[in-house]
Amino acid sequence: MRPLILTAVLPPPEQAWLDAWRAEFFPAERNHLAAHLTLFHALPGEDHDAIAAELATVAARTPPLAARAERLRFLGRGVAVDVHAPALVALRADLAARWTGRLTRQDEQPLRPHVTVCNKVTPERARAVEEVLRARLEPRAFTLTGLALHAYAGGPWAPLGAWSFAGAQRAACV
Repeated sequence: MRPLILTAVLPPPEQAWLDAWRAEFFPAERNHLAAHLTLFHALPGEDHDAIAAELATVAARTPPLAARAERLRFLGRGVAVDVHAPALVALRADLAARWTGRLTRQDEQPLRPHVTVCNKVTPERARAVEEVLRARLEPRAFTLTGLALHAYAGGPWAPLGAWSFAGAQRAACV
C-alpha cells in the first residue's frame, strides 16, 4: 500500500506565489508537485479509511489557522519559506499523539512548518537562490483553510481528499 502524505491547504494567493517560486528555482526535472506544506510524510496507506475519517472530524471542529511567512530557511541543498503557525503546530502534535505507533521516525519529529521552493541543488546554488529570495521576500500573513491527503505515487502525488476547516471555503488537493 502506498504511503499517505498529509498537507495543510494554502490559500490561492500564497499557493500561486509559492508555485511561481518553485517553477523558477526548483530543478525542472524534479518539480513534479505544487507547493505544499507537509504535516506528515508517510502515514500508513493501509489506514487510509480511518485516517480520512479522523481528518474529517478534526477539520470540522478546527477554525481556519493563522499563518505567517516571514523568513527563509537554508536546507543545505535547498531553500524553504518558513511558516509561523503555532495553531497548526499544535494541531499536528495532536494528530501525531493520536497516531503514535503508526508514524515513521521522520513523522515522529515535531513540525517545523515550511514550504520548500528549491531542493536537490548544490549548496552553492542553494545559497545563491537564498540570496535572491531574501531580497524578494516580503513577510505576509495568510490563513490555512484545511487539510489535504495524498498518496505517494513515485513522483507526483495522487490526491485522495481534502477537508475544509470550520467556516473556511472549500479546500482542495493541489
